[in-house]
Amino acid sequence: MSTTPLPWRLVASLVEDAVTAPSMHNAQPWRFVHRAGTDVIELYGDPSREMPREDPDHRALHIGCGAALFALRVSAAHHGREAVPVLLPVREDPWHFADVRIRQAVGDGGLAVLQPALRERHTSRFPFTEEQVPAEILDGLRAAALLEGCRLVVPGAWHTDTVMGLVHASELFEAADEAVRAEVAAWIRTGAGGEGADSEGIPAYALGPRQYDVTSPVRDFDAPRRVADRPSARFERRPQLALLGTAEDNPRDWLKAGQGLQHVLLRATLDGLSTSLMSQLLEWPDLRSDARDPASTSGYVHMVLRLGYGPRGAATPRRPVSEVLTFA
Repeated sequence: MSTTPLPWRLVASLVEDAVTAPSMHNAQPWRFVHRAGTDVIELYGDPSREMPREDPDHRALHIGCGAALFALRVSAAHHGREAVPVLLPVREDPWHFADVRIRQAVGDGGLAVLQPALRERHTSRFPFTEEQVPAEILDGLRAAALLEGCRLVVPGAWHTDTVMGLVHASELFEAADEAVRAEVAAWIRTGAGGEGADSEGIPAYALGPRQYDVTSPVRDFDAPRRVADRPSARFERRPQLALLGTAEDNPRDWLKAGQGLQHVLLRATLDGLSTSLMSQLLEWPDLRSDARDPASTSGYVHMVLRLGYGPRGAATPRRPVSEVLTFA
C-alpha cells in the first residue's frame, strides 16, 4: 500500500484538535510523534504526568490518551481523511499507545459532524436542572459507546443511590489520605505563585461553586478552601448518571474506554447536554468493583458520567501543540 506523506500543517491541526480531550485533573498525559515521509502519527503516554497515588496502574492515563485518539479521528474526518489506529503496536514499549495512519479517503461523516463539539465540550461542575434527559438521547449515547466497543449503562434508582454512596465514601477516603490530597492539590491552579504552568491543571474558575448539601457527585477540588470568595449553590436532588465500561480490564480496553468516553461526550454536547466526569470513586479498587451493577453487561466500570441541563462550564487551558508534538 502506497504511503502519502502528511503535510506538517495538517499534522499540527489534527493534534491541536486531539488535545481538546479531557484527562484526569487536566494533566494532558499525551505525546505525539510524526516521522517525515510517513502517513502515521504516533501516540505515546507521558509517564512524567502520571499520578502514582490515584492512578497507580495508569488506567486513567490510558483513558485520557484514548480520548485524545478519538478526537484525532474526528479531526481527520473533518479534514476529509480517515484515521486508522493500531493500538499498542510495540509490545516492548508499553508507553507507545497507538500508531494512527491518516489515509486519503472519503471522511467519515458520522465522525466529522462531531468536530464542532471538540471545543464546545467542557466539564461542568455547576448545578444542573431537574429536567430528565429524554430516552432517545440516552439511546444515542449508548449507541456512541457501542461503536467504540464500550457499554454505557444508565443506572436505575437503587443503583444510582449505590453509586452516590460510593462517591461519598471516596470523599472520606481522600480526606484521610494525605498523599492523595497532595497529589490532587498539585494540579489545582488558584492563581497563587509557584504553582507551575498555567497551560495544565484545573484553574480556579473551573472549580464550580461549593455545594449546600452532600447530594452532588461533583468532586470538590478545593476542599482545603484555598480559593477565596467562591460562591455556594444547591445542586440537583437526584443526579442523572451513566456508567461507561468494557468487557475486559487491560490497557487495550482502557484505550477503547477513552475513545468511547470522548464519543459519548461529544455526542452529548451536540445533543445540548452538559456533562461532568466522576473518577473519584474509581480511584479506590474496592469502591470501583462495587460501582458495577451485577445485573448489567457493563463489565468493568471506567468512568461515571453526570448528565443534564445547565451551564456548560468553561474551557480549561491546554498545552500548545509545540509542547506535545514532535516532528522526527
